[in-house]
Amino acid sequence: MKIKCIEMEREIIGRDHIPVHQSGGETDAIERVACESYIQAIELYQIGKSRLADVNRWGEMSNIPLSSFKLFDSSGRSCDRTVAEGDYIRIDIPGPGTSIGKGYDWVHVEAVFSEVDFDEDIFTLRVRPSSHPLDPEGKTAHFLTSKATSTFQIKRVKNVVYAEEHARNESPNMETGNGLDNFRNALVGTAAKIGLSYPQWKSLVKGLLKAEV
Repeated sequence: MKIKCIEMEREIIGRDHIPVHQSGGETDAIERVACESYIQAIELYQIGKSRLADVNRWGEMSNIPLSSFKLFDSSGRSCDRTVAEGDYIRIDIPGPGTSIGKGYDWVHVEAVFSEVDFDEDIFTLRVRPSSHPLDPEGKTAHFLTSKATSTFQIKRVKNVVYAEEHARNESPNMETGNGLDNFRNALVGTAAKIGLSYPQWKSLVKGLLKAEV
């Protein structure tokens, strides 16, 4: 009963940070670690929060590094710092990339925020498919449309810490204006829509809370 109550609390905390699912695919990758004390839980929460904010190391943190990630600022310059709202993340997935994304997929960091309380803490990072930061036309350079979102969260509920990724509204991006890009996005986007991107995110959320990175 106690575990069930904790799970119900986890579902409530930060739920309003996740966009409502309306169409396409959705997945939820969740990792949970129960600590022996509040102090240990707070320490693990801070570790997980720092790791989530360190986008450039997501690949090496993952148990199965299927993709690599690179942080760029709002001007399109690569940077080596923690993530901030307005940044871009360049994603290199296995296989050919798109010409519109100059060989990569891109997402925009639309929200970064945290909430702190005595029994509960949460850190949320939400991204959305976007154009290449230097593309004047602003066409979405990602295998999913800009309606899709990925919401990453580190949560602490009493002495239990969670790392989560919530994907919503995933549909293939078929409006790049390039036939080859559209074909590639149809394949990759459909795979993501039916949940084949789940292993990547499950690997990452596990890595965010593992003992050593």
